[in-house]
Amino acid sequence: MPFDEYLSERIHNQLESMQLDFFAKRMMGGLIFMVNNKMFCGIHYSKKKEIHLLMARIGEEASIDALNKNGCHPMDFTGRPMKGFVFVTPDGYDREDDLEYWLQLCNEFNPLAKASKMNKKK
Repeated sequence: MPFDEYLSERIHNQLESMQLDFFAKRMMGGLIFMVNNKMFCGIHYSKKKEIHLLMARIGEEASIDALNKNGCHPMDFTGRPMKGFVFVTPDGYDREDDLEYWLQLCNEFNPLAKASKMNKKK
């Protein structure tokens, strides 16, 4: 299943309005948005739930409170949650202000995030 192009466009527009330098690339069966050569957020299709999920890299500290928000769940690909990442179901990002909330959390964490080894310049 391809990623949700409408959600992709919404994320793209929000990141532009935040004046962030970003690019998107296909990864993990979906689409990932990169900021400062670091994974920022993405779109993942859950075959199990048959919905598109927003993947947000918000850090471990923010994840604690975020998991109490509507539609937010631990990011779990393999049966083991990934620390600092969450999945958000459509009921948690359908409204523009909700999507903006998640992207703002990603933006606050991005300076603290480590770039993957393959993205580091030599």
